[in-house]
Amino acid sequence: MENLNHTLFLWLNAPADPNNLVLTSATFFAQYLILAIPIFFGLAWLRGQETTRKCLLVASAAVLLGLVINQLIGMIWPHPRPFVIGLGHNFLLHAADSSFPSDHLTIWLSVAFSFLSQRKLVKLGLSMVVLGLPVAWARIYLGVHYPADMLGALVVAAFSAWLSLRTAGFYLPTVFSIASSIHRRLFGKLIAMGWVSQ
Repeated sequence: MENLNHTLFLWLNAPADPNNLVLTSATFFAQYLILAIPIFFGLAWLRGQETTRKCLLVASAAVLLGLVINQLIGMIWPHPRPFVIGLGHNFLLHAADSSFPSDHLTIWLSVAFSFLSQRKLVKLGLSMVVLGLPVAWARIYLGVHYPADMLGALVVAAFSAWLSLRTAGFYLPTVFSIASSIHRRLFGKLIAMGWVSQ
């Protein structure tokens, strides 16, 4: 299995002298596209209503759960990244921590799968699932992950999104109440001016 993982990695990994346009595109997908998540969350929270905000909190819970699971997996089964063992070519600075599963794709897909379970956010969730493909490719292309890391992230994200939704009844009322209280304190003046939803 590990040999297949290495073979697929070398097939997808960048050559020693990659095309600049491909390298720039890969860097965008691997490093910067994920910034769309906090930007969207911030705007949707400020302008959204209770239903939207609760969806954001469930998606956030899925992300946190996914990252905790990844940390536990990394502690139990540390797996060196390709550049640590001198495999392929690396074009992205990254800590030499365990590669399996990919935290980056876990975050992206946890949000995507959470949105898929919400009627108003299905289209956005589907778009994010599709965009997860170039994100996964880019992180392999740039030499910081193996294909198996992406499959692991897919499984962890799907499980995290499912569990965070199934258990929302236990944590969501309390978390939403606390978050709403903080929101009103921080944005009270902007709420009064109508710039931010109450």
